Amino acid sequence: MSSSCERPFSGYVLGLDIGGTEIKAALVNGKGNILASHRSPTPRTLREIRYSLRLLIGKFRLAAKEIRAVGIGCKGIIDPETTEVLALPGDLHYLEGQKLNALIVPAVPTSCPVAADNDARVALVGEHQWGAARGRQNAIMLTLGTGVGGAILADGKILRGAGGVAGHLGHLTVQPDGPVCICGSRGCLETIFSARALEAEAFAAMHLGVKSRLFNSQLRPPSCEEVFDCARKGDKIARLVVERAVTVLGGAIAGLVHAFDPEIVILGGQITRAGDLLFAPVQHEVNWRTKTLLRRKVPVVKAQVADPSGVVGAAALAIESIAIANNTTRKRGILFRQ
Repeated sequence: MSSSCERPFSGYVLGLDIGGTEIKAALVNGKGNILASHRSPTPRTLREIRYSLRLLIGKFRLAAKEIRAVGIGCKGIIDPETTEVLALPGDLHYLEGQKLNALIVPAVPTSCPVAADNDARVALVGEHQWGAARGRQNAIMLTLGTGVGGAILADGKILRGAGGVAGHLGHLTVQPDGPVCICGSRGCLETIFSARALEAEAFAAMHLGVKSRLFNSQLRPPSCEEVFDCARKGDKIARLVVERAVTVLGGAIAGLVHAFDPEIVILGGQITRAGDLLFAPVQHEVNWRTKTLLRRKVPVVKAQVADPSGVVGAAALAIESIAIANNTTRKRGILFRQ
């Protein structure tokens, strides 16, 4: 499928990723290459996030007219037509009802095209244009970080659903009587497999009285990276925590494969740094759970775009918005409604 992102493009676009722990910004060219990037901790108030976004954009030291367009990826349910955040439970709840394009004015002039959507969808746009999903018509992507995001490419289009909620794969129920999720349900995938969940599980396991590398003198919860590192070194508690969580993730992905029959499953986000401790067991789970009906192996691969944070996908979205603003294409790209 051809999209506007594949058309010749010159100039710079700005990709922004608003995450639960960090805001990331990157200046990207028409080939998806990051020319410069900056990041900062995610603030906890609306006033602070306005300031942080403008400060990040200012660090590129570009004249406003040099930015051709801006793409924004953000957690939650985003209206791509208006950039309004319709629903966003959790730490970033203060963004509900806000239009993301308004948050970056005056750092970016109001005449500059701004496109926005859910961060996982935006990441999949980048993979479809420049990464692991290039040339594919059907793909599933999960972003594994503080929470779990998701997006689905079906017959060359990002699946949105009746109310724009499709693809929130982190809220699949994998344990009906499990931990309470920020969405109000119980046992969602991200309550079992996410950086936050793994850290909490490891911290709780540390207090069972079993000797573990996870123990530290500060008595603080170990980071997700530390949990995987200890598991790699053979720590029994860390391995138990990781194996249990990865098995749940693999089972959830197998269910998604049965439901959507993708050509490929792409994993992005900070947890993918775990490498073979993540990908090998997940691929094993998917293979044995789907072999009877699918009769083929669906590869589970790491995101390939230049940065796993989603800023490159946001840039792809920005490039598409230029074509739409200039009326250079009749067909709207894979992210926008027809």
